[in-house]
Amino acid sequence: MTRLRAAYLWVRRRAAGEEGSAAVEFVYLAVLLMIPLIYLILMLGRLQAGSYAVSAAVRESGRAFVTAPDDSAAYARAHAASNVALANLGFTEGTALYVACEASPCLTPGAAVVSEAEVRVPLPLVPTFARGVIPLEVPLRAQGVSRVDRFRSAP
Repeated sequence: MTRLRAAYLWVRRRAAGEEGSAAVEFVYLAVLLMIPLIYLILMLGRLQAGSYAVSAAVRESGRAFVTAPDDSAAYARAHAASNVALANLGFTEGTALYVACEASPCLTPGAAVVSEAEVRVPLPLVPTFARGVIPLEVPLRAQGVSRVDRFRSAP
């Protein structure tokens, strides 16, 4: 029994200097694993916002275009609707909208109007000086087709 007790005391003395080190190791590992995970979540959230913004911009610009009273107002309304949809999710720079018509004039009843929007989503927490050296943005593009109401009066 004394040998067992001596072995037990020897193990206790050896482990006495290790008290609290498990918590410190856990904190180091948690920080090392959590920082990339949090960045990944931020990046995916920003990409999802860009995806929603570009699809909303296409949908709203198409609706605004086909409900315009004439061709000249249609382009202005489409761009305004697209800008509002993109700005709603924080995208004011790096955006583009293209509108193409199937018929001439564009607002011919039953004609299709193709809207295509593009937004460049910058990756979060990347300093501005690094953006000039390395392309750190993701381009997102959406395309939609809107039909002019076939019962609309011809222009």
